Amino acid sequence: MSRALLWKGLLIAVIVAVFAWSAYPLGEELNLGLDLQGGIHLVLQVQSEDAVRSETTKDMDRLLQEMREDDMSGVEGSQTSSSVFELSGAPADRDAEVGEIVDDYLPGWNWQRRGDRLQFSMQPQNVSEIRNLAVKQALETIRNRVDAFGVAEPVIQRQGLEGSDRLVVQLPGVDDPERVKRLIKNTAFLEWRLVDYPPGGGGVSSREQIEAHYGGRVPDNLEIMTGPLQDASGATVGTQYYAVADRPVLTGRDLKTARPGQGQFNQPVVNFFLTHEGGQIFSQVTGDNVGKGLAIILDGNVVTAPNIKSQIGDTGLIEGSFTRQEVEDLSTVLRSGALPAGITYLEERTVGPSLGQDSIDRGLRAGALGLALVVLTMLLVYKGTGINAVLALGLNMVLIFGALAYFNATLTLPGIAGIVLTIGMAVDANVLIFERIREELRHGRTVKSAVDAGFGKALSSVLDANVTTLIAALFLFQFGTGPIRGFAVTLSIGILASLFTAIFVSRWLFDVVLSRRRRVERLSI
Repeated sequence: MSRALLWKGLLIAVIVAVFAWSAYPLGEELNLGLDLQGGIHLVLQVQSEDAVRSETTKDMDRLLQEMREDDMSGVEGSQTSSSVFELSGAPADRDAEVGEIVDDYLPGWNWQRRGDRLQFSMQPQNVSEIRNLAVKQALETIRNRVDAFGVAEPVIQRQGLEGSDRLVVQLPGVDDPERVKRLIKNTAFLEWRLVDYPPGGGGVSSREQIEAHYGGRVPDNLEIMTGPLQDASGATVGTQYYAVADRPVLTGRDLKTARPGQGQFNQPVVNFFLTHEGGQIFSQVTGDNVGKGLAIILDGNVVTAPNIKSQIGDTGLIEGSFTRQEVEDLSTVLRSGALPAGITYLEERTVGPSLGQDSIDRGLRAGALGLALVVLTMLLVYKGTGINAVLALGLNMVLIFGALAYFNATLTLPGIAGIVLTIGMAVDANVLIFERIREELRHGRTVKSAVDAGFGKALSSVLDANVTTLIAALFLFQFGTGPIRGFAVTLSIGILASLFTAIFVSRWLFDVVLSRRRRVERLSI
């Protein structure tokens, strides 16, 4: 054997050994998708319009504040759409000052005067950026929540192109889909607001009672909110009403962390810890309002409204009729942050573990049957030369599973289909080469010359067939989701592996056999 053949053989041995080591033991190194081990598949839509509307409200309030500080009293604002608002009462002779405020504090807005009103509209590129950021923030928030939940190997990604507002969430091994859905969708918008009525916290039994207290009309700086009425055991038995300030003292953004804990009577509670700045504000507000009620509001509902008995620093607790699991989930949501916009479920698929195991069994049977038929066909049609293709096919399987394990890829049911398809495609290159060798032998060439010509002339056809399929697989991976990407991954790896084994390994096997004899008169093909 020549030195060149020896080096090629060593290179093949090293590559195969590396991939075989990467895949061993296969059951531990290979990740299974949710369709094989069970789990939940969700397609979510982020209501990015909510984020635009919230940003518009915030900018309108900021502009009104700056105008009032600039002695423009009597100006009122109203939001006419998600990205448009109007101001009334602004004097026309001070439009230049309004323009300076807009330039300083509201970049990304266009404005114009329409009679006695000023109309402000958000620039399209600003709207697009807010929508995109809302989707990205929702993606990261959901990922943080899922990570805290403890799901192994989750898939959380954006579906489609950059401007898409859809997210794909795949959680293998989850046995409580409803809890995960609540954890993902819960916006967990947390606020602390001072209670104006009833004094000292607590609640009243009807909205009319609050309105009567204020003479039939609730002041503009107050808002009526509801919360659960609980009995002595903590069970919800009705609804109670509160008149609270329309502006929060603190929000969830001032929260540093939250953890499950136990209350005075060993009931499940959430212990919260504020940021340094939030703690200072909280300390001042509670110190100035001892004896008043402080409502803790979660997603627009009053969870509890305790009486402020003394000044409170940067720690406190949230208590209500919570179970231990609800406290753990609420702590997780608060730690991971609030979603920037609402979430809608567009698609949900749940796969049980028994169905996943059945899919594995059927996939293995299909693969084994396909492999056996391919091996039998190659041996019957190409006789001794078929052994060359069978050996290359065996190495192909090692390379595929080794690559899947090395890149930490997830094997799905469509991925198994891609492997089964690859079994046939792996010998397709050998068929093209072997048929070309046969043709050269029929034209009277020697065995060595026919082998050289067969590999040389079939190379372009082999590359064309495999590269075009590889391009299609790459497009499936780029624009597909979930199972489609799993199919694309295994198909792509299989194509690359088959090119290596058919062109490099198979040719090396021929050269090794032919180098053992000075002249080969006949080839079993």
